[in-house]
This record gives sequence, C-alpha cells and structure tokens, in this order.
Amino acid sequence: MTVFRPDIHSEADVQRLVDTFYQKVNQDELLAPVFNGFAQVDWSRHLPIMYDFWSSLLLGTARYHGRPFPKHLPLPVDATHFGRWLALFEATVEELFAGPVANVAKERARNIATMFEYRLRKRDPLSLL
Repeated sequence: MTVFRPDIHSEADVQRLVDTFYQKVNQDELLAPVFNGFAQVDWSRHLPIMYDFWSSLLLGTARYHGRPFPKHLPLPVDATHFGRWLALFEATVEELFAGPVANVAKERARNIATMFEYRLRKRDPLSLL
C-alpha cells in the first residue's frame, strides 16, 4: 500500500517539518547533548527562528534575516554530527512529504551541512562576514 505524502506548500507544513525534525534531534544520543547540554537551546525561542529560516528557503517568504553560521562556531561538532543532522533531516522530510519542494528541502539541508562542516573544520575567519 502506497501512502500519499503531500509536498511542502504552507507554513503549517514547514512547522510540521521543523517540529518533527527537532523532536528527533532531542531524542538523538549524539545531537541532543550538543543542543540541550552544550548550547542550552531555548526551544521556545529557537523553533520560531527555524520556522522563519525554512519558510524563507522553501516558500520564499524572506522572513529570516539572521546569520546562522557564527552561532555554530563554539559548538563541539564535527562531520559525524553534521552527518547525523542531515540523516535525521532527510528522514523527516521523506517520512512526511514528497514532491519538488520536499526535494529542495533535502538539497538545501545537504548544502547547509556540507558548508557548515567545511567552515567549522577550517575555522575560516572570513566565514563570519
């Protein structure tokens, strides 16, 4: 039996993606300690920022106006963490959605993970610009 999965079309879809993904992050033995221990993420503040971020990338809303990379500089993360982050994100997209925008979400996440991991590995001072 094939289960119909809609594409990402609305703010509600973006919020569902973000909420489901971060539920997985919070249960993950590798990522949860970084988010909840080291970074001490305030989820009530962080999730709305992530809604804006992904809404901007996937729906073209241009609501996000931050600089996400500098916040990641002090984190104790490496390629393993980015690989897990990406695997959880792609699994979440595939569990909930299918279609062109869902494919863009996975592509953007791959690009983000690749660039952040590279910049953190290099600790490139120009990456703060």
